Amino acid sequence: MLTCDLPRPEHPRPQFIREPWVNLNGTWTCELDLGRSGYDAAEMLRGGADRHSRRLWESHGFAQAITVPFCPESRLSGVGHTDFIEMMWYHRTLDIPSDWRERILLHFGAVDYLCDVFIDGKLAGRHAGGQCGFAVDLSRFVRPGATHDLVLCVRDNTRSGLQPSGKQSPWPHSRGCHYTRVTGIWQTVWMEAVPAGGLRDAQILPDLDRAALHIVPSFWAVSAGHALRAVLRSHGAEIAAVTAPQANGVPLTLHIADPRPWSPDSPHLYDLDFEVLDGNGAVTDRVHSYAGLRKIHIEGNRIFLNNHPLYQRLVLDQGFYPDGVWTAPTDDALRRDIELAMAAGFTGARLHQKVFEPRFHYWADRLGYLTWGESSSWGCNPSSPEGRDNFLREWREILLRDRNHPSIITWTPWNEAWWIQDEEQFGRTLAESYALTRALDATRPVHTSSGGAHARTDLWTVHCYDQTGAGLARTAAARQDGNLDRVQQAFGEAAPYAGQPVLIDEFGGIKWKAAGGQARDNDWGYGDAPKTPDEFLRRLEELVAAIVALPEPVGFCYTQLTDVEQEVNGIYTDSRQAKFDMARVRAAIGQERPAAR
Repeated sequence: MLTCDLPRPEHPRPQFIREPWVNLNGTWTCELDLGRSGYDAAEMLRGGADRHSRRLWESHGFAQAITVPFCPESRLSGVGHTDFIEMMWYHRTLDIPSDWRERILLHFGAVDYLCDVFIDGKLAGRHAGGQCGFAVDLSRFVRPGATHDLVLCVRDNTRSGLQPSGKQSPWPHSRGCHYTRVTGIWQTVWMEAVPAGGLRDAQILPDLDRAALHIVPSFWAVSAGHALRAVLRSHGAEIAAVTAPQANGVPLTLHIADPRPWSPDSPHLYDLDFEVLDGNGAVTDRVHSYAGLRKIHIEGNRIFLNNHPLYQRLVLDQGFYPDGVWTAPTDDALRRDIELAMAAGFTGARLHQKVFEPRFHYWADRLGYLTWGESSSWGCNPSSPEGRDNFLREWREILLRDRNHPSIITWTPWNEAWWIQDEEQFGRTLAESYALTRALDATRPVHTSSGGAHARTDLWTVHCYDQTGAGLARTAAARQDGNLDRVQQAFGEAAPYAGQPVLIDEFGGIKWKAAGGQARDNDWGYGDAPKTPDEFLRRLEELVAAIVALPEPVGFCYTQLTDVEQEVNGIYTDSRQAKFDMARVRAAIGQERPAAR
């Protein structure tokens, strides 16, 4: 259900669309509980010491308005409070459609970090993790045709060292490569009605070599005599269909007679419809999805896409917006970021220290844009058992949500994992991150930690910010040999280079303040800033030329796509304006490798 005057009205999960649904974005009310006293006041009330204390979870509305799905730190939220918010409360009313008689799910795209959900003062659900979505089954708490009070209590402590926070600043203000924090709701909130035996999830496994798609379903309930029908279409025409008894985890296979692989040059997507059938063959649930037929794998020290060698020209994308922080102001803004990167000559992106929303992956799928899916691991201490548990629980949710997107070709759980307080715990964290990722998705390479320490990994990556071509080539070669600064030395012989594909997955970061850009006294970037745009472009050309001349690396990732607040090393400004002659940027990024390989 779409309402044009709502912010972000589009369906938030394009690979799993079920009708009917209701978008709950728009005006809510909130209270910033900066003293974290909301629950404490209730304890006083129960003890009789303060009969005027409020039970905030029983609220019928707070004094301050907020626009969802934008975080309270953002301008688009209408709040704009950028200091620490360790607790806050939300309220809105829920109008339940009168014809919703079965399971009613309340979905949150993402809420950072701990969230308690109340309906009419009763606890209906809890979730920990700020990067990925979750759903609360409201069936026991609401009535069709009735109006109910929805209250959220959110707790967020970016300074704890125990929760993934990405580039959110642990200091009062942004500085260096840390930026404005994100608290509470920052992705779309919506409701949907789900039949009792409806489809809960469907993993889509592309099998290029056998021209097939394998579907692994799960259901809310399984009934004898019920079945799942999967129908595959291309440009509206049905090309394959399969029906099988309803069973959790038992694959169905769609064979494709005239396969069209998904690739950056031809990002063909198949429409995929799922129907749950009762014992009489009547459709009880219908879900629309899509899929791409593609293969990503490693042979020796090379990466192959659809059985052809792949050289990656990636850009670092941090997904920050001046007015929405982690939340794009519109769906078009997500698409435009990809188009800007492609216009600059990049074939994909390393999605950096942020879990991008499904709508971004949808546009990457549609446009043929390769991505590396990464967590927001900074802020979570990998040497801490509690931090590890928090991280792995959230990383599992991320993998399950995003593993059907053909544009994602690599998983990266950690970035620059070098916070070694306990070497044994640290190594265990990386090893368990690798094992979990491979268990949930064996179809993609696992890049356990970008830069920093490598314990077990399918890719070997190097971060190198030398500002001359000769210096970059010299440092990259040394680090590939295993001299990864103090971190690699701490592991001793535990993780020597073992012949994996090598990528220079962070380089450049050239500082350049665009003319007319917002003046800040803490502007930041790598190296000495060039004096002219021409000097910037010559340095970029030299750095890329040095990388493509190296015999081993099979790709690179330039830092970065856009400026982010005080970090001014983007190809574009934070408002997505070009800073340079984009024809020269594109030519620099696209420099050919020497023929003899």
